[in-house]
Amino acid sequence: MHLFDLSGKVALVTGSSKGIGEAIVRRLAEHGARVVVSSRKAEACEKVAADLNGKYGGGKQIALSAPCNINDKAQLQALVEAARGKFGKIDVLVCNAALNPYFGPGMAIPDEAFDKIMGANVRSNHWLCQMVLPEMAQRKDGVIVIVSSIAGLKGTPMIGAYGISKAADMQLARNIAVEYGVHNIRANCIAPGLVKTDFARALWDTPEAEKRSSFGNPLRRLGVPDDIAGAAVFLASRAGAWITGQTIVIDGGATIA
Repeated sequence: MHLFDLSGKVALVTGSSKGIGEAIVRRLAEHGARVVVSSRKAEACEKVAADLNGKYGGGKQIALSAPCNINDKAQLQALVEAARGKFGKIDVLVCNAALNPYFGPGMAIPDEAFDKIMGANVRSNHWLCQMVLPEMAQRKDGVIVIVSSIAGLKGTPMIGAYGISKAADMQLARNIAVEYGVHNIRANCIAPGLVKTDFARALWDTPEAEKRSSFGNPLRRLGVPDDIAGAAVFLASRAGAWITGQTIVIDGGATIA
C-alpha cells in the first residue's frame, strides 16, 4: 500500500473554501479521499466541490458542498449528518475554520471578542470531535487533525486571545489522543507560521510588509497553503500511523530563530 494513499477514506474539512483549508481538501482529494467542503459561504463551497468532482471524480461525486456556521451546534450536527448521508462515514476530520476579530493588548479585549474567539476556535472543534469520535471508535479507525498556530506556542502583544485558543487546540488533540488511542484513533495538530492567505493579508499585502514579516524566518519566505496541506495528507494517511497527540510546527523555522 502506498503510504500516502487515501483511497476509500472520507474527510470532512471545515473552512475549506479558501486558504489553508482549500489546499488541504484539494490535496486530500488528490490522494484519493472523498471530501466534504465546508465554510459559511455556500457559493464558495460549491465552486471548490465542483472543481474537485471535475478533476478527480471520474464521473462520480467525490466532493460534497456542505456550508456551515461552526458557531452553531445544530449546523455542525447537520454538517456531520450530511457527510454521513452522502458518503456513509467520516474517517478524517480536519478542524481548520477559525477567526480572530481582535488585534491589540490581551488585557483590553472586549468580552464579546474573547467569547467569539474561544467559541469558534476551541468549542466548535470540541463539538465536532464529540460528533465524530463515537463512529470512529466503533470502527476502530479514525484521524483528527486540528489546524492550530505558532501563536499557541509564543507570547504575543497583539493576538493574545487567539494564541490562547490555539494552545487550547493543542491540548484538545492531546486529550483525544490519550482517551481514544485504544480505539486506534489518532489526533494531532498542525501549527502554521505566517501563511499567505486572506486571513493574514494585512501582514503581507505589500512587498515591504512581506519582507518585514519573513525577515526573522530562516527560509526568508512566508508560507503558502500547500506548505500546510502536505502535513495534513501525511497525518491522515498510513504514513502518519504512529503519530498522535503531537503538534507539527510548519513555520519556515520562525519559532527556532
